[in-house]
Amino acid sequence: MRRSRFHFVLVAALAGFAALPAPGALAAAKGPARPQIGEKDFAATNFSARSILVDNPFLPLVPGQQFTLTGTTTGGKHEVVFTVTDVTKWVDHVRTVVIWDRDFQDGQLAEEELAFMAQDDAGNVWSLGEYPEVHEDNGTVDAPDTWLAGHNGATAGVLMRANPKTGTSTYVQGRAPDIEFLDKAKVAQTNQKTCGPTGCYSGVLVVDEWNPLAQPQDGHQFKYHAPGVGVVMIVGKGGTEQETLVLTRRHTLTDDERDAATARTLQLDQRAYNLAHDVYAKTAFADVR
Repeated sequence: MRRSRFHFVLVAALAGFAALPAPGALAAAKGPARPQIGEKDFAATNFSARSILVDNPFLPLVPGQQFTLTGTTTGGKHEVVFTVTDVTKWVDHVRTVVIWDRDFQDGQLAEEELAFMAQDDAGNVWSLGEYPEVHEDNGTVDAPDTWLAGHNGATAGVLMRANPKTGTSTYVQGRAPDIEFLDKAKVAQTNQKTCGPTGCYSGVLVVDEWNPLAQPQDGHQFKYHAPGVGVVMIVGKGGTEQETLVLTRRHTLTDDERDAATARTLQLDQRAYNLAHDVYAKTAFADVR
């Protein structure tokens, strides 16, 4: 199965039986109409100073929120812990939110990643790069799959459209030719209902994601986005292994935990200049918002 990187963003409060749109999304809906910008129109000029205020109702990013998705593979228990940090980084002339994502297999850290995301002025959420550290059984750490938009031919992609609808075109979520990375997506269903350990949700959006360069072995991931929450379930279909991950815990970090997350994120960013020097060398250091 393809790596469960947190293109499955999960934030905002889990409220009652049906999730509600994020407060920021409601405020935006009452404000001036946003310009129509498509995923083929990436340009730094489409991002204002609000680029790190991500309030897309299907993919909100609220600093200090941490989410855990749990599943079972043939290798045992699989757990992904996703944290929205207070750290930001400039990538391809856009200020991004830095996400700290940890992937555990049977309780052991298998991968630790920084992901860089931003929202344009039309409300689309973009992925501008990833720094995934792979932790081997022998204790070594490497990051061969690092990519940043604007470096080595890599380009940003849309993680979530401002107004996702069925029957619309396939879109690219990110491309990095040097590492043969290409993610694509298509809206599969809208207005669905689903339940899990954290509650039941209505108005759910289902997005089909896949890497066309790694088919059929990788298969597809169907991500269930609850409005005002983010991803509450991921279902793998096709490929050599099918896994379902469900949201099992939402946690608001304490002040000490938030400081620790910030420190770890800055540490990983610093380490990237050594482990992924060819990609990181010309970037500015990450900073705290």
